[in-house]
Amino acid sequence: MSPLSAREVCQCLRDAALGVRHFRVTGPRSGQVSVDIEGWNLQLDFDGQHLHHCCDCRCPQGRRWTLDTRQRFGTDPVSLLSTWELARIEALLRQVD
Repeated sequence: MSPLSAREVCQCLRDAALGVRHFRVTGPRSGQVSVDIEGWNLQLDFDGQHLHHCCDCRCPQGRRWTLDTRQRFGTDPVSLLSTWELARIEALLRQVD
């Protein structure tokens, strides 16, 4: 089974930003935040205001993407989001259920 690519994880975040997929925070809202996007489980580094990067993602089929700090710029799914998409995800992370 091949690992997820940063682009696949980014597309999942884009779909959530656009409202195409349901976005649900399942863990704490600051620090490392757990998120479920229709079966995709993500760990996001979020300080309560700004989303810094994606730490880990597992899709429903079991494939996984993990942040490797040795990777070059642009390989983190968050860095591939547009300014509007990033702002929308940050707003979803700040929402109180």
